Amino acid sequence: MAGRKIILDCDPGHDDAIALFMAAAHPAIDLLGVTIVAGNQTLAKTVRNGLNVAQLLDIDTKIYAGMPQPMVRQQVVAGNIHGETGLDGPTFGPLHREAEKQNAVDFIIDTLMASDGDITLVPTAPLTNIAVAMRREPRIIPKIQEIVLMGGAYGTGNFTPSAEFNIFADPEAAKVVFGAGVPITMMGLDLTEQTICTPDIIKRMEDVGNTAGKLFSDMMNFTLKTQFEAFGLKAGPVHDATTIGYLIEPDIFKTESVYVDVDINRGPCYGRTVCDMHHVMKEEPNTKVGITLDLDKFWDLVEKCVRMYK
Repeated sequence: MAGRKIILDCDPGHDDAIALFMAAAHPAIDLLGVTIVAGNQTLAKTVRNGLNVAQLLDIDTKIYAGMPQPMVRQQVVAGNIHGETGLDGPTFGPLHREAEKQNAVDFIIDTLMASDGDITLVPTAPLTNIAVAMRREPRIIPKIQEIVLMGGAYGTGNFTPSAEFNIFADPEAAKVVFGAGVPITMMGLDLTEQTICTPDIIKRMEDVGNTAGKLFSDMMNFTLKTQFEAFGLKAGPVHDATTIGYLIEPDIFKTESVYVDVDINRGPCYGRTVCDMHHVMKEEPNTKVGITLDLDKFWDLVEKCVRMYK
């Protein structure tokens, strides 16, 4: 049985790297291409990180560099979480891989226009590439089978009290995407923060004894020390991996269909995903919002993907 066709749009990023190696390894996914955007770090750094991960794990999927700036707002990055490179922790050898000459936005447009409407977009980053593609060529919108994204929250944020980082980094782009009429599944903080990666989980992946297991360990040990312990936490989440987990084994996840809008007013709620969980707005639901997941089955799936590498 052929895997589900996806384009992974990311900003590597530790949890993006996990999503990438899961998508590249599992037979349920047909990874058509990896498009990269500025987000966790500047575009030059996120592209380099994607190439490093692909080279290390011998992932032959083509990688495309996309938008270097948000659509409207001043750029923000998450160097306090992902470090100066955007993927601090692992040590990579000399980089020989290069990104494709074609821009990521053009690749998204061309691939969708040539498709039979059977491609899912999987953004685990600010939605700039996706929104710019929609604005440049609106005919791609009905060609998108679904968008499964990591971003937002129906509760509180993690970059501001109201906003999750991926949405806050380009709220105007998120406004375009959520308003496009495409089926959307949102893995927001309320769900992703349940993916607690404890030291035992890190050791479990490392004990697989291959390159992917060591990469997982090097990445998550870095975030454990710099991110989680800095906030007095003993463990933390792997947000972006939930998108690929959902596509492979959707029964692991519980979702609820609601109406979602994005606040682009320049006040304290700028970048908030306004999720009508109680249906008080009487709007037709436009998004399936992640609520809970089976954590044991999720980590079993991540380990299965790790074991698919040499």
